[in-house]
Amino acid sequence: MKDVIEVIQHVPLFADWDKHEIQEVTRLFSEHRFSKGETVVKEASLGDSIFVIASGEAGVFIDGKGRTTLRPGDYFGEIALIDAGTRMASIIASTDLVCYELTSRNFRSLVESNGVLGWKLLQQLVRFLRATRKEAHRLENALGTFRYFDDQYPG
Repeated sequence: MKDVIEVIQHVPLFADWDKHEIQEVTRLFSEHRFSKGETVVKEASLGDSIFVIASGEAGVFIDGKGRTTLRPGDYFGEIALIDAGTRMASIIASTDLVCYELTSRNFRSLVESNGVLGWKLLQQLVRFLRATRKEAHRLENALGTFRYFDDQYPG
């Protein structure tokens, strides 16, 4: 259980949670093992859980193209945990892989029974949204610079 706590407490979604709250959510995670080459989640499939990598590595693939490698302490599925929507990427074990999974059903019951956790979660999600908007604005400005250049110098 101690190893699980160490991995879970570093997930940004739980950044503001105290030790007791982390222990409470940690009890809801289940361990899963995947062999090298095995698909953990498939892009566009329905999902309702978050995974946190305890050991091993996994590749992230979007539209069949490798994007990055996930390592111990990394996580994926945080959006599906909340909205139970489709997966945005495929995750494939690059090595033997051990992950901890938290399902939406288990997480929802914890959050619904504890308003403080719900508020902390909401605050963290708003921080993520703010950071995403800032990044989108930065990219939009960079793209606008390119568009301006193309308009001034057609060619």
